[in-house]
Amino acid sequence: MLGARPGNRYFTRRIDTAAALYHAGKVKWLLVSGDNGRKNYDEASGMQQALIAKGVPAKVIFCDYAGFSTLDSVVRAKKVFGENHITIISQEFHNQRAIWLAKQYGIDAIGFNAPDLNMKHGFYTQLRRNSLASAR
Repeated sequence: MLGARPGNRYFTRRIDTAAALYHAGKVKWLLVSGDNGRKNYDEASGMQQALIAKGVPAKVIFCDYAGFSTLDSVVRAKKVFGENHITIISQEFHNQRAIWLAKQYGIDAIGFNAPDLNMKHGFYTQLRRNSLASAR
């Protein structure tokens, strides 16, 4: 599952989706990847705690604390955690980029789209993120 700031709408929808997939038996474990580069900011632990609150056992949640970008999260799934086949849980606009990146690094990836935000709340976030990603 790709990171987001705990408490924001993207985060909540990704957590709900990941927990639902686990409880439905569609995934056996979850790798939560997010930014932990600043003091008092830890996306991965926030995701882990939220999933536990949704009834996902701690023993099936693995944290990647160095998922500073989508690219970092995808590459580290393979290089650090040894995964060559992954399901990426995020919103569609994010999954499209993440799946493309995964394929560039020889990872067999599919995306499971968490519900998106409505246009009013999501448009500027998507515009900003995609503009920054294009600049890289």
